[in-house]
Amino acid sequence: MRQLDGLDSFLKTVEAGSFSAAASRLGVTPAAVSKQVAQLERRLGSRLFQRTTRSLALTESGERLYADTAGPARALEQAFATHSARDQAPAGTLRVSVAPNFARQHVLPLMPQFLARYPALRLDWSFENRRVDLVKEGFDAAIGAGLDADANVVARPLVPIKLLTVAAPSYLAAHGTPLVLSDLGSHDCIRLRSATTGRMRDWTFIVGGESVTVQVDGRIVLTDLDAIGEAALAGLGLARLGAHQVLPHLDDGRLVRVLDSFPAPVGAIQVYYAQSRLTPPKVRAFVDFLSEALVGSAWMSRVAALP
Repeated sequence: MRQLDGLDSFLKTVEAGSFSAAASRLGVTPAAVSKQVAQLERRLGSRLFQRTTRSLALTESGERLYADTAGPARALEQAFATHSARDQAPAGTLRVSVAPNFARQHVLPLMPQFLARYPALRLDWSFENRRVDLVKEGFDAAIGAGLDADANVVARPLVPIKLLTVAAPSYLAAHGTPLVLSDLGSHDCIRLRSATTGRMRDWTFIVGGESVTVQVDGRIVLTDLDAIGEAALAGLGLARLGAHQVLPHLDDGRLVRVLDSFPAPVGAIQVYYAQSRLTPPKVRAFVDFLSEALVGSAWMSRVAALP
């Protein structure tokens, strides 16, 4: 890193045209700039400027050094400026990948308040049910469930996932209501297949404090939770859906909860972002706002109170 000593003085001198003008930009004396450039020349073993009493011109070696370092130096300056601005007002474009149903129901309605609080922010969101590579794909943050532990990612729980077994009254009227887990074998169960792995999602319940997986079957397999919700509303079978998704349908009677004495293991919808010692202000503002808004919501309290 000692090789970088004096580089800023060299670059500023080239751009300003003289040691005195560079010194003014750097807030030091012309003698200090001249000394730093001279030291840099000694370390490199070549002259960077042709000096006369009236002019200062780059040598061929100086031209090469400027061409090689000016761009990276500006990028470093921008990076330091970004990090030093961590306590300034959040600004820029916030790129987020988010689970579609959760976003439509619970996140987008909060955004007018969020954007009013941070008017210099813009939103660029992708609606998708998958785990994204934040850095490689250029996302600032993502919201989803089933996140594996990762040393490169910070995951902050937003909402508990309480899976409920539900069905439309029309389906139950035609096929009966399951009372115990073994009854599931005689019912059409609408199953979820992972769009990324192709694996079928298990139906798991807590029985006597232990996790029990029940083999279910049915004529319908879908890769989207919204579609499963619609299929259940249409009376096509039993479904396993998050409480945050089905509460409105339970309230209006379009869906009915069954097997409620057999709860599912509790998971979480999380917001996750890249691990960094200095989290960008826009990401920190988004995560903090979302956490506070959701924790204080009435529907969140209802989800938390469900057995």
